Amino acid sequence: MSRPQVVIVGRPNVGKSSLVNRLAGKRITVVEEQRGVTRDRKPVEVEWRGVSFDVVDTGGWLESGDDLQSKVSEQANAALSDASLVLLVVDVTTGLVDEDTHAAKWALRSGRPVALVVNKVDDALHEATSWEFLNLGAGEPHTVSALHGRGAGDLLDFIVDHLGEQEVVDEIAQADDDGALRVAIVGRPNVGKSTLFNYLIGEERSVVHDMPGTTRDAIDTVVQTDAGLIRFIDTAGMRRRAKTEAGLETYAVLRSLDALDRADIAVLVIDATVGATGQDQRLAERISAAGCPSLVVLNKWELVATEARDGVLATVGEKLAFLGDAPVMKTTAISGKGVHRILPALSIAAADYVKRVPTGALNRAIRDLQIKQPSPTGKIRYAVQGATEPPTFTLFVAGRLSPTYMRYVERSLRERFELGSTPVRVRVRVE
Repeated sequence: MSRPQVVIVGRPNVGKSSLVNRLAGKRITVVEEQRGVTRDRKPVEVEWRGVSFDVVDTGGWLESGDDLQSKVSEQANAALSDASLVLLVVDVTTGLVDEDTHAAKWALRSGRPVALVVNKVDDALHEATSWEFLNLGAGEPHTVSALHGRGAGDLLDFIVDHLGEQEVVDEIAQADDDGALRVAIVGRPNVGKSTLFNYLIGEERSVVHDMPGTTRDAIDTVVQTDAGLIRFIDTAGMRRRAKTEAGLETYAVLRSLDALDRADIAVLVIDATVGATGQDQRLAERISAAGCPSLVVLNKWELVATEARDGVLATVGEKLAFLGDAPVMKTTAISGKGVHRILPALSIAAADYVKRVPTGALNRAIRDLQIKQPSPTGKIRYAVQGATEPPTFTLFVAGRLSPTYMRYVERSLRERFELGSTPVRVRVRVE
């Protein structure tokens, strides 16, 4: 396609079509106060500050539904494959609902850049309310009122700025498709990422300094190891947007997020002398949304007093629950202590990521978990594994499964097939 694609997604009736009309500056799509009006993908050309791009309207995405809703969701899925940017739209007047959470997880797992747009923000009161949507893990909200035009210009500025940066990112992504396992080393500033990176690759490849923010770019180095060919990606430290400088550092953060999106495995480095922080928690959310396996490295472990170590591990368990059973490794990168355990762990995580379960074994597991704990609201008739990277299972269900039961199914499959820390996706088709 000649023009970049900006795809608008979200649950039904949050104002996606109204936003398309506002960005285009004219009424193009049909707008009604009821669910399900938009069903097909609809690209609309928009020009802003001399940059042309297509805004693609989609029907409301739902995790499950009838045949028609499933086809609408499939159209939205197809639109994401071509997206240069995804605008996840939510409705501030209804607040955060479960459907928003499901739509956010789906959009973030696509691997495409996602921006959060909170619609129907008509005044300062709604502006303050919009911050509750930070829980979706899609970054800080861009507030707009598609009906009245409030914030539309700022959103268009953001889109154009992002598309300009994405051109450079795409060039880099095209150059790294050499079959190597891509491992992104991420974390807050000054936790020892570059020191760990240098030790893993065996040379002084990136600058190491005690001043936070020394690394301004994502640095790739391909290394032949006992675990195979690995592309290590050292990234700039990621801080909250309010604490990043305009220009160079902001761009570095964008590049770091892109490195995470294109990684096969993420290594989250934490300063053990501080423990897991709120920012580490947000990075864990971002890793979880990217859908890749992860390792947690507690660096500077030797500097932690013996009596304080249990407390440090407790903060990891509490704040990084998003990463499930991710291995936690204690290292001191400056001396290399404990670093030797990272490569074998990467190898195991990579194997789990591409694991395929035979259909017969999968359905025996489904039968056994339902015998052990039946769902009161539905029954899983059978299941298939539709994809790997990560392992993705589709359940064909009569009735409905609660979110709690879905978590039980995921946990049972993970334990049964020894999927370790790799993400597992479980989808539902209602029959």
